[in-house]
Amino acid sequence: MGGQSDTPERTLDEADLPDDPLTLFAGWLGEAMEVERPEPTAMALATAGYDGSPSARMVLMRGFDERGIVWFTNYRSRKGRELDHSRRAAVVFYWGRLERQVRIEGTVERVSNEESDEYFASRAPGSRLGAWASEQSETIPDREHLERRFAEMEERFGDDPPRPSHWGGYRLTPTYWEFWQGRRNRLHDRIGYRQSAGVWERFRLAP
Repeated sequence: MGGQSDTPERTLDEADLPDDPLTLFAGWLGEAMEVERPEPTAMALATAGYDGSPSARMVLMRGFDERGIVWFTNYRSRKGRELDHSRRAAVVFYWGRLERQVRIEGTVERVSNEESDEYFASRAPGSRLGAWASEQSETIPDREHLERRFAEMEERFGDDPPRPSHWGGYRLTPTYWEFWQGRRNRLHDRIGYRQSAGVWERFRLAP
């Protein structure tokens, strides 16, 4: 990260930054949507197991607002079990063409059934059937097992499967944000936001 670029150097100047980190995130995401391909909303999701062991994987953010960052998954998956146990997580966005990274840490809860139902209904029929067919994170004997379960779900539900009760959304409510902007000579800009008494406290970190 932080290599040379032909484009003008981007900077993070405290005097120009908003008091609310969500505003800065929304602006950065908007720029990423213009230039990053194929998945500008991809983020690394880090969780902790029952013994504290870390694990991470890539997921897609499916929404954000003042309440937090939202994604969807199988509640019975490893990440689902770990999220329900610890109620905390961290995510990282990296946009290489912009030389930018955003880290977010906070508390996690499931979104409402209504929100999960609405998003599930918006998915393609094949993706909805896949949510029924995949016993996510479980050991399976072979690929044919998965394809056989998909065919069984297709026969059972047709092209309009309902949302499984074990599938839905999580929302991360941020308690910490960090914005990283690549700069020359590896003297990158790092700006953190930490919540204190309901107010975001902004500070600069050494790269």
